[in-house]
Amino acid sequence: MSLVNLAHVCSHLQNATKARLGVTSVPSTKLILAIALGLQDAGFISSVTRGSISGPDETFVPTTQENVATRRLWLGLKYFDNEPVMSKLSLVSKPTQRIWMGVKGLEEIAKGRKYQYVDGLQPGEALFLSTEKGIFEVRDAIERMIGGQLLVRVR
Repeated sequence: MSLVNLAHVCSHLQNATKARLGVTSVPSTKLILAIALGLQDAGFISSVTRGSISGPDETFVPTTQENVATRRLWLGLKYFDNEPVMSKLSLVSKPTQRIWMGVKGLEEIAKGRKYQYVDGLQPGEALFLSTEKGIFEVRDAIERMIGGQLLVRVR
């Protein structure tokens, strides 16, 4: 898992929402796809579509060894009252300082309380973490009683 690439995606999405883009593309990796689908489930983005550098695919195109370098994820950005729904994305774990948290710490953060170095979640925020069972939003990880590495905080 490359946190540097994830940091680039976070800054790209922030810049795309500030520029009021309707659709933007990000690299197609398993980690970014899982987070994009989580953002869609949480209501921060409207759509996730696979495509190429030129745009989203009209029909299904399988990813092969020949075209893997040109595959992209196309994300539909959402706006409400002319303001972006997703205003800020920030990395919690940095490449030089990874933050791991158990269920007890995640519960404190979900309740809005600060735990160790991480501020509590405010209403309308989401926090994604990487676990041994995949990428989950913090509330889903608490339901499943699993902890993991904190990745991205979305406001």
